[in-house]
Amino acid sequence: MPTASATHLVLIPSYDPGPKVYETVAEALRYWAPVWVVVDGSTDGTAEGLVEMARHHADLLVIVEPYNRGKGAAVLAGLTRARAEGYTHALCMDSDGQHPASLIPAFMQASGAQPKAMILGVPVFAADAPRARVYGRRLSNLFTDIETLGHHIGDSLFGFRVYPIAPLFRIMSARRSMRRFDFDPEAAVRLFWEGVTVCNIDAPVRYLRKTEGGISHFHYVRDNLLLTGMHIRLIFGLLYRLPRLLRPGARPRSCRR
Repeated sequence: MPTASATHLVLIPSYDPGPKVYETVAEALRYWAPVWVVVDGSTDGTAEGLVEMARHHADLLVIVEPYNRGKGAAVLAGLTRARAEGYTHALCMDSDGQHPASLIPAFMQASGAQPKAMILGVPVFAADAPRARVYGRRLSNLFTDIETLGHHIGDSLFGFRVYPIAPLFRIMSARRSMRRFDFDPEAAVRLFWEGVTVCNIDAPVRYLRKTEGGISHFHYVRDNLLLTGMHIRLIFGLLYRLPRLLRPGARPRSCRR
């Protein structure tokens, strides 16, 4: 039986994920209730399939957005409704089957023990993971280390995380950024700046081949330019906050499990 909660929910943003999304959602429902899926303007027929799936699962809610606006925008749509319904925390995971649904209870338990913390997954790559992905994310992690004045965020791009809803909603509502592929790293850095404790937990990640149903919407030029602009913006934001962050005890604690 899945663990039911009135405070913590699983939130899955989804855009043209292909049939793999049904397996992902079913796996999440095995371990937790409720599970919410925000369909970000999908055109591959999965919106209709997920709505039908929800008719047979009382613990599944599907929110269908009419246009594709990006991962961060989909997360914000989910957070807005979750906040209105009294939820305090959201575990975000991708819809493509890369993230380990079996670890949902452990991450939620860690969040329950530290409700003011963000619980960040740190990917443990299999031997067959694409080298370009493994090494390419190290550059983003290097910038994140600079932006947090130390190795506080285990991985800046891994989207398997539990967020406290109130501070994340406040941060996202105050700016137009964090709506697309820039969501994961910017959310972690800005929450850190706001004094949110960081707890890093190892989690295995799967990179699925096309023959296994794997689909990637990463656009090499567009999204790398987006990330570059984001890090430039965060570096300037760090300079503004540097005097405060350098005060003794000003930076939040971080831990690694």
